[in-house]
Amino acid sequence: MKKALIGSALGLVALGAHAQSSVTLYGVVDTGIGYQSSSAALGSNAGGRSQIKMVQGVWAGNRFGLKGSEDLGGGTKAIFQLEEGYNSTNGAENNAGLMFSRQAYVGVTNSTYGTLTAGRQYTPYYTLLSPYSPTTWLTGAYGAHPGDIDSMDTIYRQNNSLVYTSPNIHGLTVSGSYALGGVPGSFSAGQTWSAAAQYIAGPFGIAAGIQRVDNSTPGGGAWGANSTMISGTSQAGVSAINNGFLTAAKQQRVAVTGGYAFNSQWDVSFAYSNVQYAPGINSAFHGTAIWNTGGAVLHFKPITALDLAAGYSYTRATESNGISSAANYSQFNLSQYYSLSKRTGLYALEAYQRAGGQTLGTNGKTIINATADIGDGQNSAPSSSRSMVAVGVGIIHKF
Repeated sequence: MKKALIGSALGLVALGAHAQSSVTLYGVVDTGIGYQSSSAALGSNAGGRSQIKMVQGVWAGNRFGLKGSEDLGGGTKAIFQLEEGYNSTNGAENNAGLMFSRQAYVGVTNSTYGTLTAGRQYTPYYTLLSPYSPTTWLTGAYGAHPGDIDSMDTIYRQNNSLVYTSPNIHGLTVSGSYALGGVPGSFSAGQTWSAAAQYIAGPFGIAAGIQRVDNSTPGGGAWGANSTMISGTSQAGVSAINNGFLTAAKQQRVAVTGGYAFNSQWDVSFAYSNVQYAPGINSAFHGTAIWNTGGAVLHFKPITALDLAAGYSYTRATESNGISSAANYSQFNLSQYYSLSKRTGLYALEAYQRAGGQTLGTNGKTIINATADIGDGQNSAPSSSRSMVAVGVGIIHKF
């Protein structure tokens, strides 16, 4: 009898603990067909041909994950998230060797004191600026600023990081992060830090943030595996835009985004960013390279099931490293999304980019003509010329 009572009590405790905890399985499957004009391998100016191919993760990156929480009492919860990215065209993992390449963190949250998490996760620079990013309605693959030089798309996370985010206080949220580089003999080498603030008041919102990434090789040179800002390699956003500056000692991104909803059908968002690649004693280039980008997106919802958007951005580099005609990129985007249900939708995307001026080639020394590179979906195969057209259609399902 005594054992039965003890067993019943333990069962009630287990049920109580289960009732205060939750684990959710979720995911995205996104596959389509894309057209790209005049493509060439990254780092090559050789003439290319147009290409039609199957594309994946365009509207939203393909993923599956687990997230959950446990009530610890006093308004505090333990939280975790494990998220993996995959290629829906062939079933492969997005980043070889990373079981949970998108996110892997654990932490605690309290509605009064905020949230503290540790692991692989997004920087505050991305998290608080993203609601007004061009990727919201134009996607990162087609609508991110050229080459995603300012890292406003979702594909960049920081390893070994601590992130604190405050509660929302009268519309204001602030967040900061620090990621340890883990380089023997150097505390700062390979580190990443970020800070951002967001303010929302009714139909208006604005956010500002900074992100700093230090090379794990002091003085610059090839970016090593200890660099905390990675996307599958140890370098953030490798593209035709920045391919000549990958031996930088430091990267810095400062950005402001904002938006205004006129009514339930119309809203507009804007973004400005300043990106700097600073050289060190081991860098191939010698002068700090700076890119300034400005852009805006107009979103229109004529009926409940349909979303339409149009955007424009302009990126210009500074004249440095012997370049007298700085690289510049004008990008035009259109998007259409039709909801078949709350979880399934059809989309179409169109983009055009025109590049001008000059930049540095792969070796970081030779001056070459700038070539077009729409969004970040074409980073591995940018245009072989100054112009590029990209079109994509697809279907997405969320579970």
